[in-house]
Amino acid sequence: MPTRHRFRPRYRGVAWTAAGVGGSLAIVSASLGFLVAPLVTGAAGLVLGAAYLASPTWRLAVTIDDDGLEVGTTARRRFRLAWGEVVRVIASPKTHTCFVDGGAPERSLLVPGQGAPAPYDLEDRPALLEAILAHVPAERVTTVESLEEARELLRAAP
Repeated sequence: MPTRHRFRPRYRGVAWTAAGVGGSLAIVSASLGFLVAPLVTGAAGLVLGAAYLASPTWRLAVTIDDDGLEVGTTARRRFRLAWGEVVRVIASPKTHTCFVDGGAPERSLLVPGQGAPAPYDLEDRPALLEAILAHVPAERVTTVESLEEARELLRAAP
């Protein structure tokens, strides 16, 4: 049975803070006679925070089934990667992070865990990592302790 793991905003608190402080700054500026700099700055914070939270990225999901993994929305597929096409997986079970190498950047997936440089998170990362590791042959999986170790492996790769 296929499982879906939706993309989620990782920095929700920052976005809500930017929108809240920006909106407040814009309101105060407007009430004091439309002071231009605070009004523009406040409006920018409000717009940028709202844009991050309303991003179409949060409609994406990773779907795992017995044949492979797929990234996309219900209306449009970004890519599908059969388990046999996976070049390698670098995984850190401790941080629930993994990189699924599909042979090209547009066919690869980072499941960001603790310390991973990604602006998104994924629902139920431990179950997603477990499903990926259950479907990819062990000889294609490299287990690391941390993301830093994984970065070194990726830099050394051809």
